Amino acid sequence: MMIEALVAVALAGALVTFVAPNRVAGKLAFAISLVPAALSLWMFTAFDGSGNALLNGTLAFESHLEWIQLADYSISWFVGVDGISLPLVVLTTILTSLAIMSSWTPIDDRESQFYGLVLFIEANLIGVFTALDFFLWFIFWEAVLIPMYLLIGIWGGPDRKYAAIKFFVYTNVASLLMFGAFIALVFGLGDSVSSFALPEIADAMLDGGPEGLFGLEGTTLASVVFVAMFLGFAVKVPVVPFHTWLPDAHVQAPTPASVLLAGVLLKMGTYALLRFNFTMFPDQVETYAVPIAAIAVISVIYGAMLALAQTDLKRIVAYSSVSSMGYVILGLVAYTQFGIGGATFQMVSHGLISGLMFMAVGVIYNATHTRLVTDMSGMADRMPVAVGILVAGAFGYMGLPLMSGFAAEYFIFFGAFGAGFDYAPLFTALAMFGIVIVAGYLLFALQRTVFGPYRLETDYEVGRAPLHDIVPMFVLLGIIIALGVAPDLIFEMITDAVDPILTGGEL
Repeated sequence: MMIEALVAVALAGALVTFVAPNRVAGKLAFAISLVPAALSLWMFTAFDGSGNALLNGTLAFESHLEWIQLADYSISWFVGVDGISLPLVVLTTILTSLAIMSSWTPIDDRESQFYGLVLFIEANLIGVFTALDFFLWFIFWEAVLIPMYLLIGIWGGPDRKYAAIKFFVYTNVASLLMFGAFIALVFGLGDSVSSFALPEIADAMLDGGPEGLFGLEGTTLASVVFVAMFLGFAVKVPVVPFHTWLPDAHVQAPTPASVLLAGVLLKMGTYALLRFNFTMFPDQVETYAVPIAAIAVISVIYGAMLALAQTDLKRIVAYSSVSSMGYVILGLVAYTQFGIGGATFQMVSHGLISGLMFMAVGVIYNATHTRLVTDMSGMADRMPVAVGILVAGAFGYMGLPLMSGFAAEYFIFFGAFGAGFDYAPLFTALAMFGIVIVAGYLLFALQRTVFGPYRLETDYEVGRAPLHDIVPMFVLLGIIIALGVAPDLIFEMITDAVDPILTGGEL
């Protein structure tokens, strides 16, 4: 019942925080969030699962309870974790606690509602990464959108309503496309499935696939569903050309919401791609490998080039997320142990590094009330600790050895270079060039904002950041270094869950 405890504590905490006085809401939400964080870390140390949750693996912390009988199909409360989902659950709980602490300075209005929504997001994110029944998973998936929409629309910047509506419309339309495609797949599988349990559906797909539907043959139906679901999840990742909602959402969102959006919500898309497309459709992965690899490389290069052209620090980090998610797609389509394992490792690594970067940009904005590169310089002289952590996080983004970003990118490139699809070495080489562009725009931004003589266009006194702003960044930096020095802290459990995907569930 550990997963139920995680979800229940976060949901109950959200309700309690909603009605708490504003003056104590932030501290109360942080104290409550420490419970799921501690429970998830205990689950990590006690993890004894093996294999893949969808492919005959031994689940850890599994719960299965019949819920609804819908015509010929049953819906269940079915949750559990494997080596792919557990690191993402831990990432969610830790990042939520740190995001709440980082909110204490910038959030000073309707605090109880703000922190209640953050805890509500946490509960549903845990559900997304642990649910193994499609309907249950989809409920959690959709429930994440509502609080993030409100966080952007209420506490965001001047254009917050436009950004919130754009975020909601893009992701909701994508969800509709994905939902319709998956339901068509279930109906196409006919009598081979009697529930919406993902392991049962995955087994049916690998045992023969759909029989057909709407006049489409089984193979054609599988291809249509694969493409539709890929497009639906691609919006969430996001990849080019479905990325345009992300910079607006990040720039307008309050910093803590940006931390969760980049750190965890984007991983919903890549996690779903791995669980659905790259686990259930091995033949279609092989068929569409080249165009998917091309989309990945375009996202890497184009996202990095867009970041290079920005002058807003938040927009720079936002576009860099598009580039980083391109590496995840490349690792997934490589369909090798190091490729998929590296992609999963990159989900965790990028969550940590992007969270750190958004926190650092937020700390600078709290002091200067500007994020424009052209408005400031010499911040290191006034905010040495915060700037030092920002620089360290930027080096993590660039792939500095002994940091998690380097390990993730090495695994992906190693796995992608030896992939079986056409032109794999060429795609890998082009993606590697993205690292050069990343270094270019980050070093350019840092040189102009944090080094040189002190200058600030706004009329604010800049001093050292408060301790509660520094601690979350310091914790994230410590984890980034720990995973860079010892990637097997999570990589071994990840590859244990990846191997069945490559062998069709047989080991």
